Amino acid sequence: MKDYCVIGSGISGATIANLLNKKYSVDLYDKGRGPGGRASFKRIKGQIGFDHGTQYFSPKTIKFKRFTRSLIKKRILKKWKGNHIYLNSKKKENKKHIKLIGKKGNNDICKYLLKKIRCYFQSEVKKIFYKKKLWSLSFSDGRVETYRSIILTCPFPQLKRLSKKFINNSFINRKLKMDANITVLIAIKKNKKTPSSFLFDDPVLGWAGNENTKKRFKSKYDLWTLQSTFEWANKNINRNKENLKKNSKILIEKFFKLTKIDKTKIIYNINHGWKYSSNSKPFKIKSYWDSSKKIGVCADWFIGPRLESGWISAHDLFKKIT
Repeated sequence: MKDYCVIGSGISGATIANLLNKKYSVDLYDKGRGPGGRASFKRIKGQIGFDHGTQYFSPKTIKFKRFTRSLIKKRILKKWKGNHIYLNSKKKENKKHIKLIGKKGNNDICKYLLKKIRCYFQSEVKKIFYKKKLWSLSFSDGRVETYRSIILTCPFPQLKRLSKKFINNSFINRKLKMDANITVLIAIKKNKKTPSSFLFDDPVLGWAGNENTKKRFKSKYDLWTLQSTFEWANKNINRNKENLKKNSKILIEKFFKLTKIDKTKIIYNINHGWKYSSNSKPFKIKSYWDSSKKIGVCADWFIGPRLESGWISAHDLFKKIT
């Protein structure tokens, strides 16, 4: 009988799996094709691709700074330099505010943490059951796996559907609506002297990042990641699949208008909707652990809308377990 199963391969899942694996047997499951969660990297051809979720991360706490410094030394992470333009009058760039990215993609940090973990991707958990002090997972393909302990790291709405009746804490009854984000990935003809990113002061388009400036690959096109504002995405996410072309066109037209980059032919574009992108309203606890049932929860949404929050939540849970 295996000790732990972890659901989710984002920063929370990857971190808690890595910590537990030093003492216990651990399996990890994720419905996606690979690790990263909202720090995923969309590969187009060879090494060419987009960070279509988390664009970068800037360490705040001493422990996370120490951790990321070690990954820079190991050449897992690097600094994203260049000209980051703030077209948002309410915010100004802090030059001391470093932007860290994965050397090959922003899911590199999760890949590193999971390199010794048994991971099963494209494995969607539909239901969980607790019987005779054991946890059973029922998957979309019909198989069932059983473990002594379970750790969940999924977005809050998915967590409630899976595990509400098993969690004895008031946080599970909280009414929380996570913010959405609609992301469009485009390739256009190269422009001279384009910046690394834009932060906008616009009700629709919030951010644009130039993937070429991350210096991971060489491309004959300029690759841009366009991300909507939470407010606009919250209104449009539920029908995004039906309105892919319409929503993509809105964000692309906004991009050319606001940046004043020469409007050229779109070589290709991909629309990705993040229904559960962020939570800006933190909980009173950083993680959850029930030592009698051996069920735990860690996730960035406990603390705030940052990749670092997921890492902190996982470490907090590990302390409770051990």
